[in-house]
Order: sequence, then C-alpha cells, then structure tokens
Amino acid sequence: MAEDRRRKTDMTRNETGPVTLIVPSHPKYLYVVRSALYPILTDAGFGRKDARRIILAVDEACSNIIKHAYEGDPTKSITMTVAEDADRFIVRLRDYGKKADPAKIAPRDLANIRPGGLGTLFIGAAFDTVTYDTNQEQGTLLTLEKKKQRVNV
Repeated sequence: MAEDRRRKTDMTRNETGPVTLIVPSHPKYLYVVRSALYPILTDAGFGRKDARRIILAVDEACSNIIKHAYEGDPTKSITMTVAEDADRFIVRLRDYGKKADPAKIAPRDLANIRPGGLGTLFIGAAFDTVTYDTNQEQGTLLTLEKKKQRVNV
C-alpha cells in the first residue's frame, strides 16, 4: 500500500499543484525557506549551481520583505508559493506589510563598495521575470519566474 502511494506520488509530481509555505517574518526562519526550496528545485530539474542561485535570490527577497515591508517586525508572516509547469518555475512571495514601490526598487551601483543593497541584483540575475503586484488590498505579491532549460535527448 505505501509502495503504491509512493509510486503514484513520484509519477504525478507535477499534478500535485503548488506548494505553499508560511513562515514568520523573522530572519531565523529563512532557513526553513531555503531548506524547502532545494529539493523542489532539484526535482524540477535544476542543477546545484542554479538551485543555489535561486535559493539565494528568494532568501534575499524574503529578507527585503522583513526589512522593508514589515520594518523588522517579527510577528508578521511571509507566504511562499512554489509552482511549476513544463516551461517555468515560479515562486510567489506574499506579504501584508508596507507596499513595495517598484519605481524605487533597483540594485545599487556596484562601484559603490559597501555592505548590503545587492539583493535585487541577485534576484534579477537568478530569475527571468520579476513582478511586484501592489494591487493587493494590503502588502505586495512578488512573482519570480525562471524558465526551465530544455534538455535535448
């Protein structure tokens, strides 16, 4: 019985729908986000290098939510939804804090050597599409999309 259930789960991986994870808005819980993403990414066909880049970018996005949307308030939550189809891997991060202003979101000049400010650079480098939806009643929905590489057989 357990073997039949496992086989069915393995064969219908993409038919199970999105995976949703809700974590408190405290930096100590970001390891949960990173830990959850890695097996999903490798199962989706990403190699270690790409998986690490994507995880770093999502970690930076969550850190930005904590810092900017929630202004460091650890009592809020971040909802991460991960989905995929044949061509794309999609991560959605939802917060209920201060709305992002997409016009003000840009990576800093790399010539300006100082700590911090590179999160949006990492996010843009790891994902093909980055969309900030501020049309929510409260907060922002950040959608990150990565095209899957086609493997020729």
